[in-house]
Amino acid sequence: MSGGGDSMALLHLAWRWARLADVKIEAVTVDHGLRPAAADEAQMVAAYCRTLHVPHTTLKWDGTTATGNLAAAGRSARYRLIGAWAAERAITGVLLGHTVDDIAETFLMRLARKSGVDGLSMMDVNFEREGIRWARPLWQQERADLRDYLRRHEVDWVDDPTNEDETYDRPKARKALDVLAPLGITRESLKTVGMNMMTARSALDHYAEVESRRLVRFEGGDVIIKTRCVPPVPQEIERRLLVAALRFVGGGAYAPRSDALLELDTALMQGKSHTLAGCLVTSDRDEMRIAREFNAVKGHEVALGHVWDNRWQILGTPATKATVRALGAAITQVPDWRETGLPRASLMASPAVFRGDWLISAPVAGLKNGFDARIVADYASFLLSR
Repeated sequence: MSGGGDSMALLHLAWRWARLADVKIEAVTVDHGLRPAAADEAQMVAAYCRTLHVPHTTLKWDGTTATGNLAAAGRSARYRLIGAWAAERAITGVLLGHTVDDIAETFLMRLARKSGVDGLSMMDVNFEREGIRWARPLWQQERADLRDYLRRHEVDWVDDPTNEDETYDRPKARKALDVLAPLGITRESLKTVGMNMMTARSALDHYAEVESRRLVRFEGGDVIIKTRCVPPVPQEIERRLLVAALRFVGGGAYAPRSDALLELDTALMQGKSHTLAGCLVTSDRDEMRIAREFNAVKGHEVALGHVWDNRWQILGTPATKATVRALGAAITQVPDWRETGLPRASLMASPAVFRGDWLISAPVAGLKNGFDARIVADYASFLLSR
C-alpha cells in the first residue's frame, strides 16, 4: 500500500471481497525513506485502514544507502520485507496493485534496453517469491478506470511526484504510450504482445529443462555444463542453462545483463576464468564449471542449523557456539581435500563448521567429523525465466 490510486483501489476492492467471502485481510506499506512525504502517506494509508478495520503495518527501508540500480534495489527490498512480514504473520498470499498500464510501460522500458523474450514477456500474474504466493489481480485494469472507481466510492489517494519526473524512465514510457496510440500501439495491444512473449518463454523454459537432464551435472555445489555435445543445442538454450547455474550458485534474483554475459563469453574464449554474479566460471574444452566465488561469501556467517548462503544446510550433532562460514584459508587444515577431486577455489567457498577460529568440520572438502552438507535449493527451479 503506497497510498497511490492503484493500491488504494486494490485495498478497497479486497476489503469488499473479504467481507463477502468472510476472509481476513491485512495491509502493509514499505516506506523507502527516499521522500519526506512518504511517512505522511504511510500514515494516511494507516488511517484509512482503521476506518475499514483492516490491520495495517508500515515497514521501513533506508533507500538512501542503496547502491547501483535504485529501482531494482527498492523492488528487492519490498519483496524481502513484505515476504518476511507475511511469513511472521502466517500470511500465505500477497496481492499487488500492478495494472495494464504497468505492463505496457514496462514493455517499452525493456524494449529500450534491447531485451529478448524473457524481458518482453508480461509480468507473471501469479508467482512465488520469498516463500510467499503473490498475485496481481488488477493486471487487466487501466489506471484511469481505477481512479474513476475511487471517485465513485469517495476514496482519496496521493500521487507520487516522481510519477511525473522525466528523469525516470517510467514517466517517459507513460508519455510515449499517448504518442504511440494513433499507430495502434496501446496499453491493451502491448499487453497482448507481452502475453505472446510469455507463451514463447514458457516453451523455451520447457526445452531448457529437458536439455538440463542431458547436459548438466553437479559436483560439491558446483554446476558443470557440457559445452560440446551431439546433437548440439540452440544458443538460447545454452544461455538459459548458464543463467540458471549463475542464479543457483550465486543466489541472484535475476539474470545478469547481456553485456555481462558477453564479457564472460569473451573471457572463456580466451582461456581465462571470470567472475560474474558472485560466481567463478571456468571452462575447458568440453565443459564449463560454475562455482561460488569465495570473495562473495567470505564475510557470511550463520549459526549452526541455519541455511548458509541461501542453499547450504549443515547436518550433524549440535555444537555449542558453532557457526557456519566459508572454509577459506582453513583449507590448509584439511589434509585430504585433493581427494575430493574438486578445485581448491570451489572448496574454499564451501561451507565449514567453526568454533571461533577452530575448524570443526568441512564436509564438502572431506573433513566430516560427524557432519554433512546438503544443498537445499533446486537448480530446476532456476530454469524458470526471471
